Amino acid sequence: MTEPTLSFADCADAQGGHRMAYWQWGDSDSAHVVLCVHGLTRQGRDFDVLARDLVERANGDVRVVCPDVVGRGQSDWLRDPLGYQLPLYALDMVALLARLHSERAIESLDHVGTSMGGLIGLLVAGHRGLPLPSPVRRLVLNDVGPTIDAAALQRIGSYLGNVGRFATLQEAADAMWQVSQSFGPHTSAEWLALSEPMVASASQRTSDGSAKTPGDVNQGPFVLHYDPAIAVPFRAITAEAAAQGEAVMWALYDAVTAQTLLTRGAQSDLLSAATAQAMTHRGPRARLVEFQGVGHAPTFVAPAQSAAVVSFLFDQ
Repeated sequence: MTEPTLSFADCADAQGGHRMAYWQWGDSDSAHVVLCVHGLTRQGRDFDVLARDLVERANGDVRVVCPDVVGRGQSDWLRDPLGYQLPLYALDMVALLARLHSERAIESLDHVGTSMGGLIGLLVAGHRGLPLPSPVRRLVLNDVGPTIDAAALQRIGSYLGNVGRFATLQEAADAMWQVSQSFGPHTSAEWLALSEPMVASASQRTSDGSAKTPGDVNQGPFVLHYDPAIAVPFRAITAEAAAQGEAVMWALYDAVTAQTLLTRGAQSDLLSAATAQAMTHRGPRARLVEFQGVGHAPTFVAPAQSAAVVSFLFDQ
C-alpha cells in the first residue's frame, strides 16, 4: 500500500463525544498493530515515510495506524478546549484500539510516539487501569521523557495557537520551517511532503471546527490544520502543576514493562541529555539512540532515523 486509508473512531467526552480520524497502512487483517502518535501541533501523516518502511519490513503483515489526535488534522475540534490534555488523548487511543480490536483481534501492540505522542504512550503503556486489548509490547519515545525543559516549553508557547493565513502551500511550508528547523535537515521535497497535510483551506472547516471531507489543498488561502484552542490548557500550566505532572510521568515511566527505545535529537532543547541518560537506568531502561544535527524532534524521514525504529520493532 503506497497511500493510507482514512477512517474515524467515535470517542467520548463530557460534551457529547467527538470523532478522531486515523490513517491506516498495511493489512487491516493483521494481528500486529503499530500505533504512531504525533506531536503537539502535528497530525498523523507525519509518519508516512516510517509507515511505508514498517509495512515493507513486515512484508505487509502489519497494521500501522496513525491517528490525528483530536483538534488536529481531519479530527473534530473539542467544544471545551480544556479537554485538550493527556488524559483525554489517552482515552481516545483506548477507544481507537477497541475499534481496531473489534475489526481484527490485536495480538501484538507497539506504540511509537513523538513528543506529545510519546507522553500519550507513557499513559497507554504505563497505566495499569486502561482496558487495552493487548499490553504494549514495544514502546518508542521520540525525543520526550517525563522531564521536559522549561525553555523548550516557552519556545513552543511562543507560536502555539497561531494558525496563520497563507496565500500558497509553499508560503505555509516556509512559515512552518521557521519554527521547525530543529527537526533537522530536510530536502525541499521532504519538507513540502511533511507540510502539505499540515494545512487546510481556510474554508475546509465547518463553523464548529469539525473537519469537512479533505479537499484540494491547492485552493488557498490556507491555515494550519489544528484548533488554535489547544493553546488554552498549555498556557494555563503553572509551575506547581508542571512539577506534579512530572512526578506522575516518572511514575508512569517506571511502570512501563514494554521494551523501550528512546530516540533523541542530539541538539534537543526539550529532552535533555541528563534526562535521557536517567531513562536508560530506571523503569524499562530504555535503549537510547541519538541523531546528530537534529534538535526537537526527529521526523523519521531520514533513512537512519526510520531504520532505528524499524529494527527495534522487528529485529531485536
